[in-house]
Amino acid sequence: MIKSLRVPERLFAIAMWVVSFAFAGFLIGLGGKIIGELPGVDQSLTEEQFMPPGAARAAQTRLDSLQRLYQDRSAARERAQQFLTIASNNYGARRTSFDNWIATRTATTDPRQDPEVLSRTRELDSLGAREREARREVEALDGAMLAISQAQESEGRADADRREAVRSQYERALFRQEMNVFALRLALTLPLLLFAGFLIARARKSDYWPLARGFVLFAAFAFFVELVPYLPSYGGYVRYGVGIVLTAVVARYAVRAMKKYLAQRRVVEQQSESERRRTMGYETALKRMATHMCPACERPIAGGAASPSNFCVFCGLKLFDECGNCGTRKNAFFQFCPTCGVGTEANEGAAVAGGVTDGARGS
Repeated sequence: MIKSLRVPERLFAIAMWVVSFAFAGFLIGLGGKIIGELPGVDQSLTEEQFMPPGAARAAQTRLDSLQRLYQDRSAARERAQQFLTIASNNYGARRTSFDNWIATRTATTDPRQDPEVLSRTRELDSLGAREREARREVEALDGAMLAISQAQESEGRADADRREAVRSQYERALFRQEMNVFALRLALTLPLLLFAGFLIARARKSDYWPLARGFVLFAAFAFFVELVPYLPSYGGYVRYGVGIVLTAVVARYAVRAMKKYLAQRRVVEQQSESERRRTMGYETALKRMATHMCPACERPIAGGAASPSNFCVFCGLKLFDECGNCGTRKNAFFQFCPTCGVGTEANEGAAVAGGVTDGARGS
C-alpha cells in the first residue's frame, strides 16, 4: 500500500492535497455544467413582459425617434451657431472698419451723400441682415429642441407610469423565480453537504481521505458559491432558517466531539503508564514534548523549558529518564539515546538483566 512506501511525509502530504484540490476542481467543473443547464436558471424577467403587448416596444420606438430628432436638431443648431458667430464677427469687423474710415475721411462734400459711403452702408446692412437671420435660425432651433425635450420628458413619465402599474406583478414573478432557482440549487447542494458531513465524521481515518477531502471542498464551494449568493433577496426567512439549521448541526457535532474527547481523556488518564505509552503515537508525543506539553494530558510540563520535571505532575506520566548505557538524561519517548545511540529496548533489556543479576547476588 501507499502507506508503506518510503517517501518524505511532507511531500506525501502535499501530493495528497494536490489530489484533493484536483478532484474538487473536476467536481466543481461538472457541478457548474449541471447547474448551468438546469431549466429556468438563466431565465431573466423584465417589466416589459407584464405590459400590454407592444406597448413597451412602441414607447421605446417613440423615445428613439425623439432622441434621433433631438440629435439632428442639436447638430443643426451647432451649424447655425457657427454661422451666427461668423456673421457676427464679419459685421463687427466691418462696422469697426467703417467707423474708422468715416472718422478719418476729409471731404468737402457731405460724407453721407458720398456714393462710397452709401455702398459701404449697404454692405453693413447686408451683413447685419445675415447676422439677424442666423440669430433667428438659432432661436428657432432652440425652440424646437425645447419642444423635443418636453416630449421626451412626457414620454418618459408615461413609460414610468406604465412600469409602476406592473411593478407589483413583476416583483411577485421575480420572487417566485428566485425561489424556484434557490429550490433547485438547494435540492442539489443539500445532499452534497450531508454527504460531506458524513465523510468528515466517518472517513477521516480512511486510506481514501484525500478523495473524500476533495469532495468536502467541492461541497463547501457548492454551498458558498452556488447556493448562498442565490438566496432570495426577499426570502429572509429562508436565509435565516438555513443559517439556524447549519449552526445547530455544527454546534451539535462540536458538542458531541468535545464529549467524546473528554471521555477519551478520562479513559486514557485511568490507564497505566505502559498502556498510555503503547497507545500514544511516537511523533505526536515528540511534537507535544517539543512544545513543553505532556503528551498524555496535554498540560504544561512543570519546571518549564529550563528544567522540566521527569514526571507530569498532573497525570504522572514519565517524561524524562536516563540512558541505561551511558546515563544521559533524555526524553523518555526517544527510541534511541541521543548520546550513545543505544535503543530503548536494549536499555530496558540491560536494566532487566542488571536487576536479575543484582537479585542473584543478593540471594
